[in-house]
Amino acid sequence: MIERLQISHLRNLTQVNLQSAACNVIIGANGSGKTSLLEAIFLLSRGKSFRHHQPKRYIQHHQNMVTVHAKLNDSSTLAIQKQADATTLLRLNQATVYNQSILTEQLPTLLIDPSTMDMLEQGSASRRQLLDWLVFHMKQGFHPQWVAYQRLLKQRNSLLKKSRHLTQVQLAELKSWDKGLSSHAALIHHYRERIFTEWQPYFAESIEQLLPSYAEQLSLSYNAGYDTSIALDVQLNERLEQDLQLGYTRIGNHRADVHVHWHSDDSVEMNNESASTALKNDVSTKLPTLKEQAANVLSRGEKKLLITALRLSQLPLLLNAEQDIDSQRDGFNTRVTPVVLLDDITAELDGRAIEILLSTLSQLPCQVFMSSLTDDIVPMIQDLWSNPNMFHVKQGNIQPL
Repeated sequence: MIERLQISHLRNLTQVNLQSAACNVIIGANGSGKTSLLEAIFLLSRGKSFRHHQPKRYIQHHQNMVTVHAKLNDSSTLAIQKQADATTLLRLNQATVYNQSILTEQLPTLLIDPSTMDMLEQGSASRRQLLDWLVFHMKQGFHPQWVAYQRLLKQRNSLLKKSRHLTQVQLAELKSWDKGLSSHAALIHHYRERIFTEWQPYFAESIEQLLPSYAEQLSLSYNAGYDTSIALDVQLNERLEQDLQLGYTRIGNHRADVHVHWHSDDSVEMNNESASTALKNDVSTKLPTLKEQAANVLSRGEKKLLITALRLSQLPLLLNAEQDIDSQRDGFNTRVTPVVLLDDITAELDGRAIEILLSTLSQLPCQVFMSSLTDDIVPMIQDLWSNPNMFHVKQGNIQPL
């Protein structure tokens, strides 16, 4: 859990030094800097902003770099410094480290903000990342496999873009990469499938809370991105000509997806002739259950509740999961406190959903930072958490209330 947070030169936050609690509420008008504080925590954890990928977009004007430093309740410290050209300096306990994943392991962050409320209609990347966040924090072997897979995929796609006709040397090189991709893909799929199976009952429980009337109609499915019954390199070889024409690799772990399905068991009325025919053939006049994407059925408000359920269901799984035998990484325990970032949730969710969300979070061993336009949410916060920290932000100046 973050005990003290320091921010320098991130957007309109020139210098911030605040002490945090289990629950922290940042109140302020639009453009005041409240979302920037959440952005700083996300940057420290993930090495990137959830608003812009280019550092020059979030580094304060006329400054060369942004710095975020946090002291955790176990006295460990984390820091990140980003320069305008994306040069990055990372520190853990005052020592320089060279992989962002080391900080990510120590500070898991879960973001619920307006930009995530469209993930059902977006491409597969955001839904795939939802699953990979869990797998990263629960399966130690996943990240090295994912990094190696991405490296080989980048090399393969670069070669595919160069020419539609490969030389024998290039073809041999490609086949070597495909073997490597296939090996990494099998392990990545294994990790994803295992965690996905564990995730499903937690998702069902969240749906029971947030969308109880649809609990029987909604389900999750995982698509690996390729036929897992056949080695990936075999499939890549079969599709090589098409990949050369397109200039990229069409199948693999990078095309995996998580779908939310709507199941409808409503019978469809049949006309007299169809019903008569069905009866003659001893066939039920009730059509089979229909399955389609939940995004095509639910209202916008219901979609927001569904996405909230997806994210909310991840926390108890992460916290309750039994750790692998090798759960110690570099001397640090993987059982760290997740940090939940809630950006302007009062604008996205109705009162009942907010109450369920906050009530659930208050019962979990996690830390919460939330932003709000008004102080209407304060009474609910004070009922759910003991000694929450309240801050008011105006033009980048953050003061405790």
